[in-house]
Amino acid sequence: MAEFTRRKLMASSIAAAIGTGAVGTASALDRPDEHDSPEAPYVEGEMKRLSTTAFGAEVTGPFVFETGELLYSLQAPSSDNPEPFDKGGVGVIDDFRFTFNGRNDEFDEMEPPRTEGEQGTVKTAAGEYRLLVQESDPINGGTERFGHPETPDGEDVADVVDESYVGVGGVTDMNFFVSTNDDGTEGYLFTNNETRPGAITRTPLYRDEDGYWQADLENALEVENTEAFRELGGTRINCYGDLTPWETPVSSEEEYGHPRLNGTTTAGDIVDEGSGVGLRGGSEFWNRPNATEVGDSLEEIFGDDAWSPAGIWSLTGLEKQAYYLGAEPVDVEDGEDTIEPIGDVFPNRYRYGYNVEVANPTADDPEAMDPVKHYVFGRAAWECPEFLPDERTVYGASDGGAKGIYKFVADEPFTSYDDRMDVRGTLYAIEATETGDGPVDEVDLDVEWLPLGTASNAEIESWITDYDDVTQVDYLETHAETDWQEDLEAALAEADEEVAVNGNQDHITDEEIIEWAEQYEAHGPEGVDEDLRRVPFLETRAAAREIGATIEFNKAEGIDAHDEAEPGDFIYFAISSLGGSMTDDEGELRFDEVDTGLLYRAELEDDYDVSTLEPVIVGPNPSDSESLQDVSLINLDNVMVMEDGRVILCEDKGNFGRSYPNDAMWVYEPPTTIHVDSLAVGHGATGEVDLTLSSLPDGLAGGRITVSVEHVDVAEIVDASYHDDLDLTSDPVIDGSSVELRLADIEDEIGTGRQVTLATIELEGVDTGTTDLTIDVHALDDDDGAAIEPDPRPGVVVTGPPPIGGGPGGGGAPTDPDGDGRFEDVNGNGRLDYDDIVLLFESIEDDAVELNEDAFDFNENGRIDYDDVVALYDEL
Repeated sequence: MAEFTRRKLMASSIAAAIGTGAVGTASALDRPDEHDSPEAPYVEGEMKRLSTTAFGAEVTGPFVFETGELLYSLQAPSSDNPEPFDKGGVGVIDDFRFTFNGRNDEFDEMEPPRTEGEQGTVKTAAGEYRLLVQESDPINGGTERFGHPETPDGEDVADVVDESYVGVGGVTDMNFFVSTNDDGTEGYLFTNNETRPGAITRTPLYRDEDGYWQADLENALEVENTEAFRELGGTRINCYGDLTPWETPVSSEEEYGHPRLNGTTTAGDIVDEGSGVGLRGGSEFWNRPNATEVGDSLEEIFGDDAWSPAGIWSLTGLEKQAYYLGAEPVDVEDGEDTIEPIGDVFPNRYRYGYNVEVANPTADDPEAMDPVKHYVFGRAAWECPEFLPDERTVYGASDGGAKGIYKFVADEPFTSYDDRMDVRGTLYAIEATETGDGPVDEVDLDVEWLPLGTASNAEIESWITDYDDVTQVDYLETHAETDWQEDLEAALAEADEEVAVNGNQDHITDEEIIEWAEQYEAHGPEGVDEDLRRVPFLETRAAAREIGATIEFNKAEGIDAHDEAEPGDFIYFAISSLGGSMTDDEGELRFDEVDTGLLYRAELEDDYDVSTLEPVIVGPNPSDSESLQDVSLINLDNVMVMEDGRVILCEDKGNFGRSYPNDAMWVYEPPTTIHVDSLAVGHGATGEVDLTLSSLPDGLAGGRITVSVEHVDVAEIVDASYHDDLDLTSDPVIDGSSVELRLADIEDEIGTGRQVTLATIELEGVDTGTTDLTIDVHALDDDDGAAIEPDPRPGVVVTGPPPIGGGPGGGGAPTDPDGDGRFEDVNGNGRLDYDDIVLLFESIEDDAVELNEDAFDFNENGRIDYDDVVALYDEL
């Protein structure tokens, strides 16, 4: 594996000090034309198959109760399967529990389903899968059906459009349980359905007298049919989601129809071309009557230049969304859509593609569940968010091709806001760079986060309201000269051509996105005009692409960390299929294709940031028949991290030549790692790093470990102390270059778990430079007396430049307040202030500055110049 680079310390100064081979970026010219991954399928750790789902179905919506019992969705199985596995639903595995000991020893590796009979059912390695509820089951006293949205007057939308009940309500995904009693044996299960309009079901669950989970369908209800949800516009394509640290379910809208641009096109590209032909995405045709037929129209208009706009297929059901909101049905004639436009009520495109939180999930009154869409997270085809325990940081991934990964950081903890509409914070888009040019399983991604803008839910909702009255009639009247009431087909063709060339003028325009980006580059995200602040929140993908974010990820379908994750723990990112824009000759990412996908992990830093994605599982290569083993993980979708650090992995419609056609659920047991932090320290100053063990399956008995500094002329070890939970230790043996630690856990204070700090080591900066911190494990044993062989993760120490004299506050050694490898505190007073700007300006030609380019190159152009003074002032 590539070296696990750590923290923002791995910035320009460290890259220069230890070489681009470890943390730098390879250019396209440095990369060979193609290379393979001979180790694929690659797994760092171990994984075992726990279950296979019925033929045709995905494995989705895993949820592990506090008792260790497992529930998941049977999503869209083949109707040819035997009952009850011919219909989608949600089930629980009876007579099986996870023990949360960190090891996959609760079950034996299950054999794949070989016969047609086995492949038509759900198989488990232990226990038995039992369905609790299925598509179209009568619920809520018989007034509703499971997974079926209704119109405001209570008519099933499926009836309005003459749609068969078969399959409606069977595309089940997210499941999160909110308990209503102290022992967690009663509560509500929230289940998503990937329908249009979207569906979320709240089903009461309880344990019967024999200890088995049962569903109370009589009192289950469709959340989307409440007026509170309808006021939000309802939802679309509800996929996975999350359960917040404060125990509220969050449902993700996988709105594939949101792209306004094809592939990696930018709005600037369209303006440069003078036309959007071949470049526009499906969202631009949102309010076109019967939008999914636009492909045929474009072919008639543009002939060989016609194209399929990105996400156009996902605009299916917009008319049903309108009927759900109360529009008068106009588009169904003998079961077929027509092009007659809806002019009274039509869904606002900017109301979809968000994460919706049910803020009061256990309310007795369904109208009091307080749903809120978190517009501040941006608009995308959300597969899932991941709310972290700081109650401020949220990560999210957008499914499909050429999409982004995003982060939101709230100004204050979510729970501190009395009204979720007041939640305010900053939205970021990922900028990712490959760290090398080797096989996929050897290449990490260095990550930076580009701030897109800061706003509150309430502010964004006010911007969205401006587009509430846009209907299908507007598509025709805005973009066609012909009166549509006199010649509907001619008007529609005119409108299609106009929108294809010049864009949909009923919504945010190309020119507005470009103007936002130009002002962003000139003044930063907070320096744009007030009327342009809406751009990155309503057109998130296009805005991020315009300023150079990595909008290249293909099918990013899972993100999760432990519910109580702390800095030092891992968060996992799943890519279902590594292909498309991640493997082409454009942009930042130019991987070899791995259709079957991979799993990244990242270490959470002190502020819950992540700066490196490391591959820990890589799927097989479809072109290599030898790699297509029955033990291969294929098309990774939902991921769920359990309390002991193991990860549940779910597959999404993959086969690629395995001996069985069913999707599987796996349990991943990550390897034990031992790592030491990295540190930036000034001349003569001291700082501390932690020595940490992660993923201990069987606890810790004790051991002997040495941590060493490679170059004592850069830094020295001066002190060390043990973690309070260690009862028996020997005094650290320190000689400046190393420290030897001997420890024992005789009271079993350190059990199985995700992370434990063994010791804290103090270092002193000696002279400017960079040195490695290495780890040597002489002996390490678990509670069963077995040897632990952890994967060592070294750290790096950077000693900053010497004191700079001759200016305001000069004399103290510069420091690095934010740990990014650059020393903003030029005068060494412990903070960035105006005196640092003056001192750098007055000393810019001194040797103390010029000979320490990496420390003071604030504009990152590879040299010291006066623009570094300006860049430092901008930081202030």
